[in-house]
Amino acid sequence: MEGVELMGEGADASGWSGRRVLVTGHTGFIGGWLTHALLARGALVSGYANNVPTTPSLFEATGLATRVADHRGDIADFDALADVLAHEQPEVVFHLAAQPLVRRAFAEPLETYRANVMGTLTLLEALRRAPSAGAAVLMTTDKVYRNHEWIWPYRESDALGGHEPYGLSKAMAELAIAQYRETYLSAARCDGNPPLRLVAVRAGNVIGGGDWSEDRLVPDAVRAWSRGETLAIRSPASTRPWQHVLDVVDALLRIADRARAANAPLAEAYNVGPDGESVVPVGRLVERLGAHWGDGARVKVEQPGWAAPESRLLALDSTLFRGDFGWRSRWPIEESIARTVAWYRAHAIGPAAATRETERQIREHGDGGV
Repeated sequence: MEGVELMGEGADASGWSGRRVLVTGHTGFIGGWLTHALLARGALVSGYANNVPTTPSLFEATGLATRVADHRGDIADFDALADVLAHEQPEVVFHLAAQPLVRRAFAEPLETYRANVMGTLTLLEALRRAPSAGAAVLMTTDKVYRNHEWIWPYRESDALGGHEPYGLSKAMAELAIAQYRETYLSAARCDGNPPLRLVAVRAGNVIGGGDWSEDRLVPDAVRAWSRGETLAIRSPASTRPWQHVLDVVDALLRIADRARAANAPLAEAYNVGPDGESVVPVGRLVERLGAHWGDGARVKVEQPGWAAPESRLLALDSTLFRGDFGWRSRWPIEESIARTVAWYRAHAIGPAAATRETERQIREHGDGGV
């Protein structure tokens, strides 16, 4: 398949070449990078999404529609999703389809719960009836935890319970995943289908090229600075675990690869977060982003008339994942920011340059660096 030549020494060609994979949310930011990484490893990729969520988009800028089996439908539509599973017969499923925006969730709570809770339940029920799938990795968020604003990073054993609609919707999705795992999928499925291994992945704040989501820090900066405007930020002191999208993609692939082996040790959920040096305030991230952007990167702090409640301090303890997989973030925060700016600069040149930059970053991330 096109893209095999992109594999570096760090890529697991033998594990993914020719393997049938379904990615829900493949038209989104993280889903698009995951799809590119799978194609680079020779996987046979199909995707299921309601639409392309932004204009521009990584999906359209890099021509992914011509390289995958591109299915469109509502993630909460059981019949449509079941038909895709029956047609594509995936061996591995990555679930990233969601309403992913915290502030939109305040304005549209019912739609957020429908997409994130009912969408996950719909996929789980469809998987229960899909004989081909042996592993499913379902991405949630670091915001699933009941946030006490304490200095200690959250561990997988800490209580779930997001304090706002987005976080709570993802915590509810995790409870549904656990229930399906225990009730239906840890033993033989419908009609005697073999067990399906389900793993939830809780990732921190993800940055990288190709994100144009509304009300997100990096896309907001790119939009403002590209137009010669000043970026307005709300909470410069809020601290978050920032990591490059390819570090998250690497984690998803590693977990799915192990999940395919029925007897391999595997936790039910993993935190995937960066090293401590990449847990920094919003103001520090914007400062470094502006330094890499160069001239025209102006910033102001603005207090809006109303703002959705946001956590001031949030960090993940990824000890379990690091111990089980011997993993750590490959690109520290400065490298992640530089790669992010490089992608947007390439996109400004044109789609071909954006595609080359996407492929270059995947190759170099797999090789361990430049």
